[in-house]
Amino acid sequence: MLTADLLHASLGDPLLDVMNFLNEIAIRYPDAISFAPGRPNEKFYDPQQIATYLDAYQRYLREQRGFDDARITSLLFQYGRTNGHIGELLARMLEKDEGIRVAPESIVVTVGCQEATFITLRALFSKPTDVLLVGMPCYIGVTGAARLLDIEVAPVPERADGLDLDALEARVRELRSQGKQPRALYLVADFANPSGRSLPAPARHRLLELAAREQFLIIEDNPYGFFSREGPRKPTLKALDDRQQVIYLGSFSKSAFPGLRLGYAVADQRVTDAAGQHHLLAGEFSKIKSLLTVNTSALSQAVVGGMLVLNEGGLLEANQEAIRFYKTNMDATLQALERHFPKSEAWARDVTWNVPDGGFFLVMKLPIEADEALLEESARNFHVLWTPMRYFYLGTGGEHELRLSCSYLTPERIEEGVARLARHLQKAILERQPAPQVRAG
Repeated sequence: MLTADLLHASLGDPLLDVMNFLNEIAIRYPDAISFAPGRPNEKFYDPQQIATYLDAYQRYLREQRGFDDARITSLLFQYGRTNGHIGELLARMLEKDEGIRVAPESIVVTVGCQEATFITLRALFSKPTDVLLVGMPCYIGVTGAARLLDIEVAPVPERADGLDLDALEARVRELRSQGKQPRALYLVADFANPSGRSLPAPARHRLLELAAREQFLIIEDNPYGFFSREGPRKPTLKALDDRQQVIYLGSFSKSAFPGLRLGYAVADQRVTDAAGQHHLLAGEFSKIKSLLTVNTSALSQAVVGGMLVLNEGGLLEANQEAIRFYKTNMDATLQALERHFPKSEAWARDVTWNVPDGGFFLVMKLPIEADEALLEESARNFHVLWTPMRYFYLGTGGEHELRLSCSYLTPERIEEGVARLARHLQKAILERQPAPQVRAG
């Protein structure tokens, strides 16, 4: 028998139980309308497309790269290059879709963006005094990975318009005064999970200047950047990066499909070794990856490669229908909230929500706690699921907030789901709020 004290301490952290709890709720209530998962909608998927993409990639290898059949067979069926075999196509995609110009050698293809995150943290954080800065609330995949790696995390609050840069600067100086080293900041600048917030363009320039002055790196994660709802797309931090301060993480889970489990890291920073030789940080990432997953599925890479070939090197234009769909869904969610939580009703006056300019998520604030008991009641009695925001905070925070994801549902299901949520919250608010005090006399 093993005792818990013989296992890594992170396994006792409630943070690592969050995903299992949410999955268990979803399994027990399969017929509930779920605003919980940040999943793309399956209307854009056709299994027949996979063969088309594989064929396109093989033609590309044969006609543009000069591969013969034996070499193509080896590439698709054997262990492959640790950094991946679609680096040139990804570099072209980044330039076309995001205005990011990097060499293919600086790109490491990973098993989903989660591996890219893990590798980045493992490479950068070498001392007990190194600290990871994160916007708060934060995606639990990052804080969970840091916990597994025994990396200290320092939260920085978000404002309505994204990360609070004044608070960031103060936190950096506070950590330095304690003898700690703020090593990197993790940030989703566009339509963050879970808050849905985006960093304004002027703040992006200021953040890069702050990182240069205070000497920390920025880990920019950009899974939702295509899905703008209002206004022109903002430049990524990496597109503005002229000092190699930004490590850029990307994923094909939203722009293609999650089953690929394909992501990548752009690590074009220069590393100087003990002999004074220079090489790319991507090479260090490759060492870690070689002992973590060996290499990334050649078939998944070939599918993405075929998609890029068939779409003239980019995926932004190929996602236009999806962009319109997710915009419609966010609009439908916001409109349904306005209808079903009318400010003319006393119970709904203290229920508020943010209005993201894109992405999959928004956050509601309630006058009561949005805890596991409320979620259980919501699932059991009203057949609607959502995510407590407290899961995305370290320590305290988010106790009165919940996250809604509008990506996986149709507008019709969104309307019905918000109606169910309103019925539940009306009942819960009226039951849980203290009765008003009546003054004697």
